[in-house]
Amino acid sequence: MEFNTQPAIQVRRHSPWALIIIVVVLVLAFIGVIGYQSNWWRPMSGWQAVFLSNGQVYFGNVTSISPDTIVLKKIYYLQTSGPLQAGGEQQAQDLALVKLGAELHGPTDEMIINRDQILFIENLKADSKVVKAIEQFSSR
Repeated sequence: MEFNTQPAIQVRRHSPWALIIIVVVLVLAFIGVIGYQSNWWRPMSGWQAVFLSNGQVYFGNVTSISPDTIVLKKIYYLQTSGPLQAGGEQQAQDLALVKLGAELHGPTDEMIINRDQILFIENLKADSKVVKAIEQFSSR
C-alpha cells in the first residue's frame, strides 16, 4: 500500500511585499482624496478678502490652507469713522482701510483663522479699490 504524502489542497503563499504595496497605495489614494476635497494643497496668489462668521472682513494674502485653518498675512481691515446710514448702507468717506498691527494688544501681521469661522474667501481683482488702497499704503 502506498500513501500519498502531499496535501490534498495546496495553499498558495503571496509575498508579504504585495500586501505592503497594496496598503501603501490605498493610504496614498485616501490622502489624495482628502487633500483634494479640502484644497489644502492649492496655493492662493494675489489678495484675498476673508469673510468671517462674526461679520468682520480681513484683506490680505492667504499663504496656507489646511483642513482646519488658513494663514492670512499682510492683513488689512475696514474701519468705520461714522454711524451707519439709514438702511444699513455706509458712505465711502466713512470707511478707512487700516493695517493690522497698531491695535492696543499689538498683534503680529499674521492670523491663523479656524476654517469653521470662515464664511467664504474671495480673490480680489488687481484693479479693485481695496487693492489700490493697499498698494498706495505700501508705497509710503
